[in-house]
Amino acid sequence: MNLYEHTIIARQDTSPSEIKLLTEKYSKIVEKNKGEIIKTENWGLINLSYLIKKNKKGSYIHFKIKGDGNMIDELEKNEAIDKKLLRYLTIRVKKFDLDTNYFSSRKDDVGEKKR
Repeated sequence: MNLYEHTIIARQDTSPSEIKLLTEKYSKIVEKNKGEIIKTENWGLINLSYLIKKNKKGSYIHFKIKGDGNMIDELEKNEAIDKKLLRYLTIRVKKFDLDTNYFSSRKDDVGEKKR
Protein backbone atom coordinates (compact mmCIF):
# COMPACT_ATOMS: atom_id res chain seq x y z
CA MET A 1 0.00 0.00 0.00
CA ASN A 2 1.22 3.46 -0.94
CA LEU A 3 0.79 6.64 1.09
CA TYR A 4 -0.68 9.74 -0.54
CA GLU A 5 -1.48 13.31 0.43
CA HIS A 6 -4.40 14.59 -1.61
CA THR A 7 -5.68 18.17 -1.63
CA ILE A 8 -8.77 19.52 -3.35
CA ILE A 9 -9.78 23.17 -3.78
CA ALA A 10 -13.51 23.90 -3.91
CA ARG A 11 -15.06 27.10 -5.29
CA GLN A 12 -15.18 30.08 -2.92
CA ASP A 13 -19.00 30.14 -2.90
CA THR A 14 -19.25 26.56 -1.61
CA SER A 15 -21.15 26.45 1.70
CA PRO A 16 -19.82 24.59 4.79
CA SER A 17 -22.52 21.93 4.36
CA GLU A 18 -21.45 21.40 0.74
CA ILE A 19 -17.82 21.15 1.88
CA LYS A 20 -18.87 18.40 4.30
CA LEU A 21 -20.72 16.60 1.48
CA LEU A 22 -17.65 16.84 -0.78
CA THR A 23 -15.48 15.40 1.98
CA GLU A 24 -17.88 12.50 2.51
CA LYS A 25 -18.24 11.89 -1.24
CA TYR A 26 -14.52 11.55 -1.88
CA SER A 27 -13.96 9.57 1.33
CA LYS A 28 -16.53 7.03 0.13
CA ILE A 29 -14.81 6.78 -3.26
CA VAL A 30 -11.51 6.02 -1.51
CA GLU A 31 -13.08 3.40 0.74
CA LYS A 32 -15.02 1.80 -2.15
CA ASN A 33 -11.71 1.33 -4.02
CA LYS A 34 -9.99 -0.44 -1.08
CA GLY A 35 -8.25 2.67 0.23
CA GLU A 36 -8.12 4.04 3.76
CA ILE A 37 -8.46 7.65 4.89
CA ILE A 38 -5.91 8.21 7.67
CA LYS A 39 -6.73 11.88 8.32
CA THR A 40 -8.92 14.61 6.83
CA GLU A 41 -8.19 18.30 7.38
CA ASN A 42 -10.37 21.25 6.39
CA TRP A 43 -7.94 24.11 5.85
CA GLY A 44 -10.72 26.63 5.20
CA LEU A 45 -11.02 29.51 2.76
CA ILE A 46 -7.59 30.62 1.54
CA ASN A 47 -6.55 33.27 -1.01
CA LEU A 48 -5.37 31.86 -4.33
CA SER A 49 -2.14 33.13 -5.88
CA TYR A 50 -3.98 33.86 -9.13
CA LEU A 51 -7.53 33.74 -10.44
CA ILE A 52 -8.80 30.24 -11.21
CA LYS A 53 -12.11 30.19 -13.11
CA LYS A 54 -12.85 33.74 -11.83
CA ASN A 55 -12.29 32.76 -8.16
CA LYS A 56 -9.95 34.72 -5.86
CA LYS A 57 -10.29 32.26 -2.96
CA GLY A 58 -10.80 28.55 -2.53
CA SER A 59 -11.85 26.15 0.22
CA TYR A 60 -9.07 23.65 0.79
CA ILE A 61 -9.67 20.06 1.94
CA HIS A 62 -6.65 17.81 2.58
CA PHE A 63 -6.70 14.01 2.84
CA LYS A 64 -4.00 11.62 4.01
CA ILE A 65 -4.75 8.36 2.18
CA LYS A 66 -3.38 4.83 2.21
CA GLY A 67 -4.13 2.87 -0.96
CA ASP A 68 -2.99 1.92 -4.45
CA GLY A 69 -2.69 3.80 -7.73
CA ASN A 70 -6.00 2.53 -9.13
CA MET A 71 -7.83 4.17 -6.22
CA ILE A 72 -6.13 7.52 -6.98
CA ASP A 73 -7.03 7.19 -10.67
CA GLU A 74 -10.70 6.66 -9.79
CA LEU A 75 -10.63 9.56 -7.31
CA GLU A 76 -9.10 11.99 -9.80
CA LYS A 77 -11.45 10.85 -12.59
CA ASN A 78 -14.44 11.81 -10.41
CA GLU A 79 -12.85 15.12 -9.39
CA ALA A 80 -12.11 16.12 -12.99
CA ILE A 81 -15.84 16.25 -13.80
CA ASP A 82 -16.97 17.89 -10.53
CA LYS A 83 -18.05 21.51 -11.20
CA LYS A 84 -17.63 22.51 -7.52
CA LEU A 85 -13.86 21.87 -7.61
CA LEU A 86 -11.23 24.23 -8.99
CA ARG A 87 -8.13 22.06 -8.62
CA TYR A 88 -6.84 18.84 -7.07
CA LEU A 89 -3.37 17.50 -6.38
CA THR A 90 -2.09 14.11 -5.26
CA ILE A 91 1.42 13.55 -3.95
CA ARG A 92 2.93 10.20 -2.99
CA VAL A 93 4.85 10.37 0.29
CA LYS A 94 7.08 7.99 2.24
CA LYS A 95 5.44 8.69 5.61
CA PHE A 96 2.73 10.92 7.06
CA ASP A 97 3.35 13.89 9.35
CA LEU A 98 0.28 13.54 11.56
CA ASP A 99 1.49 15.84 14.37
CA THR A 100 2.03 19.19 12.63
CA ASN A 101 -1.01 21.37 11.96
CA TYR A 102 0.19 23.79 9.28
CA PHE A 103 -3.00 25.84 9.13
CA SER A 104 -3.69 26.49 12.81
CA SER A 105 -4.40 30.09 13.75
CA ARG A 106 -1.34 32.27 14.32
CA LYS A 107 -2.58 33.29 17.75
CA ASP A 108 -2.23 29.69 18.92
CA ASP A 109 1.33 29.52 17.59
CA VAL A 110 2.32 32.77 19.33
CA GLY A 111 0.78 31.61 22.60
CA GLU A 112 2.70 28.35 22.49
CA LYS A 113 6.01 30.10 21.83
CA LYS A 114 5.62 32.42 24.83
CA ARG A 115 5.18 29.56 27.29
